[in-house]
Amino acid sequence: MRIIPAIDIIDGKCVRLTKGDYGTKKVYSESPLDIAKAFEDAGIQYLHVVDLDGAKAQHIVNYKILERITSKTSLKIDFGGGLKSNEDLHIAFNSGAKQITGGSIAVKDPEMFESWLKKYGSSKIILGADTNNNKIAISGWTEESNKKVIPFIKGYQRKGVQYVICTDISKDGMLEGPSTELYKNIIQECSNASADQSIKLIASGGISSLDDLDQVRAIGCEGVIIGKAIYENKITLKDLERYS
Repeated sequence: MRIIPAIDIIDGKCVRLTKGDYGTKKVYSESPLDIAKAFEDAGIQYLHVVDLDGAKAQHIVNYKILERITSKTSLKIDFGGGLKSNEDLHIAFNSGAKQITGGSIAVKDPEMFESWLKKYGSSKIILGADTNNNKIAISGWTEESNKKVIPFIKGYQRKGVQYVICTDISKDGMLEGPSTELYKNIIQECSNASADQSIKLIASGGISSLDDLDQVRAIGCEGVIIGKAIYENKITLKDLERYS
């Protein structure tokens, strides 16, 4: 299972929110690059970067920070937050992202999202399936769509999606454990779907301990995103060495 620390960016700073609420912003570092370098020094290979300014603005904003991290580390970065146009994707990939995550766009403009899958391939385009009350949430989690999470994922699986990041918003930033039942159901349902390949599910939200990591690994998650647990020293970078 891949360990993927998260860096969320507002105003050029490394922050964390609780349940996606911008009013709960806590700044952990003035320099996302310093945080990224610390991850790399600890043997981490992957990084999840979220442009929270971009999510609000509905277009890419913090690509210069992405460029700085990719040019000064060897971390493989998946980048998301406000990617809504071909130009946004061009900028993200040009700035060094290995993968991009599309969430709201997959709900609001499926034709655009599917065109990205065709153009860049399923190894580079991640489906963001952020959920609240079993419904897909969009627009920086400020809106709840009418799409249920498992049918939503299965629909895109049939169109070639390979990677899926699923965040249970009710768990995000709470340090109360992940939605293992949700992830178990997704993996079970999607392995039965009529598709060429099973999805690679990346768990996100609520990770607070090594036990949580062992749980999501045991149910078959391909990766796990860890945010606040690292910043609040619930899980140390030394602890993560056993997963490398």
